[in-house]
Amino acid sequence: MTLKIYGIAASRAIRPLWAAEELGLPYENIPLHYASPQAKAPAYLAINPNGLVPAIDDDGLVIYESLAITMYLARKHAGRVLWDGTPRQDAHILQWTLWAATMVEPLTTQFAQHSRLLPQAQRDSAQAAAALAALRKPLAVLDAHCARQPYLLGDSFTVADLNVAAVLHRLADLDAADLAGVAAWHQRCVTRPAAQRAFALRQKTA
Repeated sequence: MTLKIYGIAASRAIRPLWAAEELGLPYENIPLHYASPQAKAPAYLAINPNGLVPAIDDDGLVIYESLAITMYLARKHAGRVLWDGTPRQDAHILQWTLWAATMVEPLTTQFAQHSRLLPQAQRDSAQAAAALAALRKPLAVLDAHCARQPYLLGDSFTVADLNVAAVLHRLADLDAADLAGVAAWHQRCVTRPAAQRAFALRQKTA
């Protein structure tokens, strides 16, 4: 076994864990908690100098940033699942992944922090509400797209779906009846057997 994935599943490490499960890769999960002293210790800082999770060591190749990791794993194993490797698909995978990182994740993080992640005294309901309001426009774009086809790139699940669905998972309990396309697409993604195996790890390491 050469692939090591650092980070508890109840963190952004869920993304490379899900990708590894989709690809059928053997891996070792080192359940490093993002808030633990070990994440800032010299041994781990030599792997990820940011002191954050996740990071991977794939037979000596070290990569951090969760979305970069998932794309690396999918691209390395192109043709197996998640990534066909055509220039057209490359462009759309990058498009949706960068869209998730720039248009959506800052807002989902703001919402999650001020609705449940921060200590009660530090939460600001106005910031949570502002994040939800700002999310309406990008989510409407995604909803219109999902209404036309089962997955982001067409009929097949790819790493683009994995990345966007994982970013949006913090909104899984959001009541948004007017986003039926997003809801149905997200359900198709997170009920995949590989996703269920990865998310089951959260119960063990949370």
